[in-house]
Amino acid sequence: MKGTKRWRALRTEPRFAIDEIGFVPTMGALHDGHLSLLERARRENDLVVASVFVNPAQFNDPQDLRRYPRPVAEDVRKLEAAGADYLLLPSAEDIYPDGYRYRVTETADSAGLCGAFRPGHFDGVLTVVLKLLNLVRPARAYFGEKDYQQYRLIKGMAEAFFLDTEMIPCPTLREPDGLAMSSRNLLLEPEHRELAPELYRALRSKNSPAEIKRRLAALGFKPDYVEERWGRRFAAARLGKVRLIDNVKA
Repeated sequence: MKGTKRWRALRTEPRFAIDEIGFVPTMGALHDGHLSLLERARRENDLVVASVFVNPAQFNDPQDLRRYPRPVAEDVRKLEAAGADYLLLPSAEDIYPDGYRYRVTETADSAGLCGAFRPGHFDGVLTVVLKLLNLVRPARAYFGEKDYQQYRLIKGMAEAFFLDTEMIPCPTLREPDGLAMSSRNLLLEPEHRELAPELYRALRSKNSPAEIKRRLAALGFKPDYVEERWGRRFAAARLGKVRLIDNVKA
């Protein structure tokens, strides 16, 4: 379903007054990690709604936005196979009719980790998620723990604004070699894809964050950070034109 007006009209039908909705917001280029969120939503709710929206407000690099994969037809096929009941597929004009004049800003946890290297990123994330939650009005929304800082900020926003939706964290799914599943993996050059699992291996080591950062640089990564907080160890590093993030329990 395209367009927020059509969705809002559909949302008034009697069926939605009695059924619990599980919601999986995505930026598309779906992989098994996304599908695991859908499977859990299917188990725990009467209806499952997914969204596919490449959110321009969360990209601080215009080239990164242009490169982001958009296999919409394949995404639709995967969503149908996974049992999603509805797909919300809005345009930027649907989501930002005000031109992004109004936005959500968090003033503490968003300043570190990815927030320190991607100015405005989490304003874009929180704003779009709040808009989507207000459109869908789900009982539960599902988020992968690979983006743990993002999940933590969204959960805090929901509590701060008294939203009724329960935010559900789901474990990171990984490729057989340990690389965290991500839509951005599609953009890795073959030699970088071979090297990419070293990020996870480094995070799991007993080395200090500083030692891990030096190790990643020696392997050919360009690390932004390796830090520990909230009982986890986080890292972000670039391989070629692709920025990878991951985290593990400390």
